[in-house]
Amino acid sequence: VESPHGYPDMKEHPMPQYLPVGIQDFEKMILGDFLYVDKTRHIYEMARPLQGFYFLARPRRFGKSLLISTFENLFKGKEALFKGLWIEKSDWDWKPYPVIKIDFSSISSRSPESLEADLKILVRQTAQSLGLASERGSLPWRFSRLIVDLAEKSGAPVVILMDEYDKPIIEHLGKGPSGIELAKKNREILRSFFGVIKSGDVSSALRFVFITGISKFARVSIFSDLNNLNDITMRERYADLLGYTAEELSAFFDSCIQSLSAKLRKDPSQILKKIEHWYDGYRFTESEIRVYNPFSVVRMFDAEKFENYWFETATPAFLVHLIREKQYPVTDVESLKLPREYFSVYDLDRLSLEPLLFQTGYITIRHYDEILFHMGYPNQEVRVSFLSYLFNDLTQLADVRLSGAYKLLPIHLEKDQPEAFIETVQSILAAIPYSQIAGQDEAYYHTVFYLMLAASGADVRTEVLTSHGRIDLMLTSEDRIYIIELKCNRNSKAAIRQILEKKYYQGCIHGQKKIFLMGINFNTEKRTVDDWQWGPLADFTEI
Repeated sequence: VESPHGYPDMKEHPMPQYLPVGIQDFEKMILGDFLYVDKTRHIYEMARPLQGFYFLARPRRFGKSLLISTFENLFKGKEALFKGLWIEKSDWDWKPYPVIKIDFSSISSRSPESLEADLKILVRQTAQSLGLASERGSLPWRFSRLIVDLAEKSGAPVVILMDEYDKPIIEHLGKGPSGIELAKKNREILRSFFGVIKSGDVSSALRFVFITGISKFARVSIFSDLNNLNDITMRERYADLLGYTAEELSAFFDSCIQSLSAKLRKDPSQILKKIEHWYDGYRFTESEIRVYNPFSVVRMFDAEKFENYWFETATPAFLVHLIREKQYPVTDVESLKLPREYFSVYDLDRLSLEPLLFQTGYITIRHYDEILFHMGYPNQEVRVSFLSYLFNDLTQLADVRLSGAYKLLPIHLEKDQPEAFIETVQSILAAIPYSQIAGQDEAYYHTVFYLMLAASGADVRTEVLTSHGRIDLMLTSEDRIYIIELKCNRNSKAAIRQILEKKYYQGCIHGQKKIFLMGINFNTEKRTVDDWQWGPLADFTEI
């Protein structure tokens, strides 16, 4: 679905010379002739009111820092930088305002003491750089005086821009009880620091406040008293504030698409379809507007190669730690259905992984039925990279040469090589350290097998619901469907019998694809596959 915001003049502008790989500074982007996807219509709508307080949560590497920088240059009145952009034709008055910008990624948060000390230093340095006296006293007092004194000196209300506000909290998650305690203490420091914004004398001295980060859970407790903070995280109007829509991709990157089309000798429509498969699919609101990952798109065009770019630089360690700590059933991720209120539960005492998976970009909204949000992985890059990462973390293979062996599994199936398929599975299980696999139950083996297939890039779904029960796994290829039933300490005959008796194949028989059945039995004592059957549906008329 295209963005409701039109860009009628985009094709009239020549393509800039450089792709903005790693560029997060708006001024550098414009002066350096880097490609800038025009988001100034959104920015104008947010900045136009005489006073605005906004909060936005988006995944890492999604353009939040560039957005902060764009606001900074806008409010400093640098009109020349916005020449040719949508906002140039608007009624924006280009009046300069004093700006305070705080990037929490550069602030130490190893302890509440270091966090408070660094914030005091930042406030002092900011005051000095603006020619103001450095106040003494508590952190909230120093910050409030900085804002009020700056407004009085400049004769204009102050703009506050804050990036990665939640870093002092999330970097301690997934590290056990001690980590949670540190996160709570840092939260209290932030609560007192941000609490300054709501006080009467400070609030009246403010023109615009924009706070952004990865997560939303910290916002609930830190800003609970800031009633006028407008949370636009899931607001339909700002669904495409960050990320690229299909319309923007075609308009701004047309020359890149043509270049890639020539190099790969594929039609531009095929290139666009592949880009969509790899990097599109992020949906943050009830609106059906989806956006492409901007970081991955730019890196892909720069390298002219389809690979994983975002995951390597954006994986929050705290999330993986939490998945391991809570023993979260990763096989459930692609079938999650969440009520609206689930996205409001962001409490350190009641950490729910699903909202965090959503905010960090690992799952997204696939469908909204007016009651529940149906969630899933946004695209190929995230799905394969994330599941591969989880697979390696879960198995911790002793033989690193086997760490990528799972990539062969769909190849073996397509070539009708069931023996090679099973041998690959057996070799991977054999490479899992004894300390990691010993004593594991059926759920562990099912999860490992699912991750093997999913991380290989295969289109595999788990716990597929039918009218007669749930299929353990269903794998779909271009011309085949594999219905897979898994057993532990039983036999493959029982697995195939269950598929036939419950007619798991019934919903597929009227399609054009060939149906194959696969029954696999794991022996947990021997830690391997000790019995299996595989073949076309027609071969199993009786068993």
